[in-house]
Amino acid sequence: MRARRGTVVGVASAATLLFACSTPDPVPQRAANEVAEVAPLTPAPARFGFGSPADPAVLARWDRDVRPDGAGLPAGRGSVAGGREVYMSRCVACHGPTGTEGPYDVLVGGGPWGEEGPPRRRTIGNYWPYATTLFDYITRAMPQNAPGSLTADETYAVIAWLLARNGIVADDAVMDAGTLQAVVMPARDRFVPDDRRGGAEVR
Repeated sequence: MRARRGTVVGVASAATLLFACSTPDPVPQRAANEVAEVAPLTPAPARFGFGSPADPAVLARWDRDVRPDGAGLPAGRGSVAGGREVYMSRCVACHGPTGTEGPYDVLVGGGPWGEEGPPRRRTIGNYWPYATTLFDYITRAMPQNAPGSLTADETYAVIAWLLARNGIVADDAVMDAGTLQAVVMPARDRFVPDDRRGGAEVR
């Protein structure tokens, strides 16, 4: 009798446990019927208050350009030797010690133009038609971590070094507003003025 009672009790306990495990917990009625309250939209202000009034002195530092004929070039001068020092301290990390490496744009060499057009590797020496573009671009965008931080003398100097590395000027050249504008780039005759007036023609 004891064994039977024990068996019956054991089976009943197992059944109770199985039923308890298979029955899901009841979902609270409040959670099922509750609707989230949405805050009303706040109208946008007339002004957000970002930024500050444009300072004419700040605008003057950025509102400048250098044209192919040299218009816009500032006073200053720099030598090839001085340009090497600027390059090694401000440019070498991105363009390599000779300007032919990386990880970014290659600046020196690149090969000549062929009948099919410009070489695959476009550099200062084989693609840019105007030397003055170097001053404009460097002033606006270089060095990458501090664009516009080079002085006019430093910019002229590093341009002199890059032009000398590309065999365009002599190793003792000095660049200034006059000499830079007078440099004839190897690819000068590879470009034509775009004088289109709303159509596809190029005269």
